[in-house]
Amino acid sequence: MPEFRAAGSRDAEEIAAVHTASWRRHYRGAYADSFLDGDIAADRRSVWSARLAAPAGTETVVAEVGGRVAGFVHVVFDDDPAWGSLVDNLHVAAAWQRTGIGTALLDRATAAITARAAAPGMYLWVLEQNVAAQQFYRACGAAPVETATVSPPGGDPSRLNGTPRKLRMAWTLRKGC
Repeated sequence: MPEFRAAGSRDAEEIAAVHTASWRRHYRGAYADSFLDGDIAADRRSVWSARLAAPAGTETVVAEVGGRVAGFVHVVFDDDPAWGSLVDNLHVAAAWQRTGIGTALLDRATAAITARAAAPGMYLWVLEQNVAAQQFYRACGAAPVETATVSPPGGDPSRLNGTPRKLRMAWTLRKGC
């Protein structure tokens, strides 16, 4: 059974590894193979080291199984005035998918937003090609509300294949009764 806890700077390496593997598995086609097959682990380590070192306005929760990170969720509180807080990342290691970890992490994101955010909304972006993730988010109560062009990782357009699209999936959360 997984244990859930707030992430700290010591988790950057394992979070980056889960994030890297997830991108390589689910983002192929949208992201350039040269980027995905390159050293994205170093890129993700850099991103997660910075995020976890300065977590103001965010919360990152990890799911641990056997002392290893099996998944994580990262929330940016009150990111958008219209849509609320951003679930910036939700990734579960392949071996732990379809075990309830993703749902439990999403529930923890919802609880954190309900407790800490000023606005009651929650949203995330998902690649149009990631139909399985879209089905998961719909099953968890999200609705697709907008389509946009994917922003290139690190602002480098060579990291994308063409102009992939993404969907904004949104939830309306309630505070109190």
